[in-house]
Amino acid sequence: MGSRPRFIDDLSRAASDAPGSDPLTALSDDALLDAYSRTVIGALERVQQAVAFISVERRLPGAPSGRDSRGARGGTGSGFLFTPDGYLLTNSHVVHGATHITVTLADGAKFDADLVGDDPGSDLAVLRIGSPEPLAHVELGESSKLRVGQIAIAVGNPLGLAQTVTTGVVSALGRSLRSNSGRMIYDVIQTDAALNPGNSGGPLINSAGQVIGVNTAIIPGAQAICFATAIDTAKWVIMQIFAHGRVRRAYIGVAGTTRPLSRRVQRYFGLSSESGVHVMEIVKSSPAALGGLRTDDTIVAIDALAVQDVDSLQRTLDVSRIDKPVNVTVLRGAQRLELTLTPVEQIS
Repeated sequence: MGSRPRFIDDLSRAASDAPGSDPLTALSDDALLDAYSRTVIGALERVQQAVAFISVERRLPGAPSGRDSRGARGGTGSGFLFTPDGYLLTNSHVVHGATHITVTLADGAKFDADLVGDDPGSDLAVLRIGSPEPLAHVELGESSKLRVGQIAIAVGNPLGLAQTVTTGVVSALGRSLRSNSGRMIYDVIQTDAALNPGNSGGPLINSAGQVIGVNTAIIPGAQAICFATAIDTAKWVIMQIFAHGRVRRAYIGVAGTTRPLSRRVQRYFGLSSESGVHVMEIVKSSPAALGGLRTDDTIVAIDALAVQDVDSLQRTLDVSRIDKPVNVTVLRGAQRLELTLTPVEQIS
C-alpha cells in the first residue's frame, strides 16, 4: 500500500548495527518512539495544507431568504482538497441544506464554496472553490489494501480547533454504518484515532500520507470507537457526482422489514438464507406494484442473489439495475413465485 513507511527503514538500519538480533528487540523504546513520531510527522506534512475548515449557514424555518444572520444558523466541519483545481470532499451532513459554505485553508485563505454534489446515502459531498493558483491536495489511497493494526492518522477541526491531529490504528474493516438518510454505508473503517464533533469530513490517512477514509462518526458514550467511510467508496461517489451531479440508485417502491425464515420454510423452498424482506407497504404505481408484488410477500432473492435483510435489498438495487428487468423471488403463502420488475432511478 503506497511507499514503505519511513520507520520501517529506520528499524532496518538500526538492526544492521546489531547482527543476529531482531529489530524490535534491538531498538530501545525511545528509538521506536522517535521512528513512530517521524512517520506521523512525515505523513501529516503530505496532507496538512490540503485539510480545510468548513463553516456553513442554514436558513432557519420561516426565516426570510438571503444572507440575513438573524435568520441563519451555522455549523462547522472538515474537508480536504483532492484535486489541484479546488475540488474538496467532506461529509454530506456537514453541508446538507446549507445556504452558504465557506472554506478556510491551512494558510488562512478563505473561499466561498459551491456544492457540486451531495449524497446523503453515503454521507459524502463534493465542493469546489475557485483559486487562480493550483492548490495543495491529497493523494487518495486504496482502502481495499488496508490491514487491521496499521497506523491510522485523523486530521480535522474538532470543536473548531483547526488542524488537530490524532493517531491510532485501523481497528476493524468491513463495518456497516447507517447514514442520516437511513441507508447503510458498507465497508466502513473502524479506528481508535480519536474523533470529535468537527472532525466530520476530514481525512483518515495512512503512514504514507495517503487518504484511506473520510472521518464520519463516533459512537456517543463509547471510547476509541470511531468510523470513516472507506476511500474506495468515496472514489465511486465522486465519479457518480462528476458524471451525473448525484449518485444514481435503483428503486422499486417497497417498504419492508427483515423477517426470519424457519428451518422448515428454508427446507421446503430450498433456500440457503435464514431471512428475507417482508413487504409491509408498496408505493402506488411503483415498479413493485406494476410487477405484481403484494404486501405480506417475502422477498428472498433478486436475480438469484440472496436478499436476507433490508440492507442487502438496498445494496442489490444499485445503478446497474436502473431501467433493466430483474427477477425477484418471493414467498407468498405456500408458493414460491418469480416476478419480473423494472427498477427506476431513485429520486432523492
